[in-house]
Amino acid sequence: MLNRRLFSAFAAFAFFAAGSFSASAQDKSIVVASTTSTQDSGLFDYLLPLFKTKTGIDVKVIAQGTGQALDTARRGDADVVFVHAKAQELKFLEEGFGVKRYDVMYNDFVLVGPKSDPAGVKGGKDITAAFKAILAKKAPFVSRGDRSGTHSAELKLWKEADIDIGKAKGEWYRDIGQGMGAALNTAGAMNAYVLSDRGTWLSFKNRGDLEIVVEGDKRLFNQYGVMLVNPKKFPAVKADLGQQFIDYLISDEGQKAIAGYKIDGQQLFFPDARRDPS
Repeated sequence: MLNRRLFSAFAAFAFFAAGSFSASAQDKSIVVASTTSTQDSGLFDYLLPLFKTKTGIDVKVIAQGTGQALDTARRGDADVVFVHAKAQELKFLEEGFGVKRYDVMYNDFVLVGPKSDPAGVKGGKDITAAFKAILAKKAPFVSRGDRSGTHSAELKLWKEADIDIGKAKGEWYRDIGQGMGAALNTAGAMNAYVLSDRGTWLSFKNRGDLEIVVEGDKRLFNQYGVMLVNPKKFPAVKADLGQQFIDYLISDEGQKAIAGYKIDGQQLFFPDARRDPS
């Protein structure tokens, strides 16, 4: 009888342990708060299946502007943040919400506008001169207005052009509070100028009469960084799985995969991982 009781107890323990293991295995996933550009460009559709094949880890992406993505992480609703506004990222770290920040890749911003080019900026290399011309002509301009990395870059460029856009904007300036794809669609409908990351522009299909009018200014450099959300602040953060994702992005294999993502033969992102965090 004793042996039978021991066997029954062991069987019950094994059943619950197996159930616990199964639940754990099924939950081998992380949440990454990231930018709309990494999503809209198609990078995640290309990269995440490679990562899952290697690790078995599912990545659920919340695609938002950088400011919103960081706020999502500040609430503990993400395990990893993958964004592109370094000043905001460093503030996030200083506040204790992130563990370490790693450079992952870069591309650049481009000024997109109508082929008719009402501001007369096409072919220029000076982005601040282009912004001044757009203001002078009151040419239609679409701003994301969503606290994203692209929106932050746009505001910085207005400031570098010695323009207080808060005072200067009028009906010509459309602040939409949406992602990059929506901003490009709005610009196409309005025959307006818009600042875009190159990756989303290259993957954008509904171009209509839009084209790149200004590119190549060093001020258009666009760096992406990744951070683990601090598990000491949020114990539910899946630190081990999240760090595996970060380690993959900055590994030789991950960097090669990022470099290999192309559309029509054009590379969208350029790996520049630093093994030492900033």
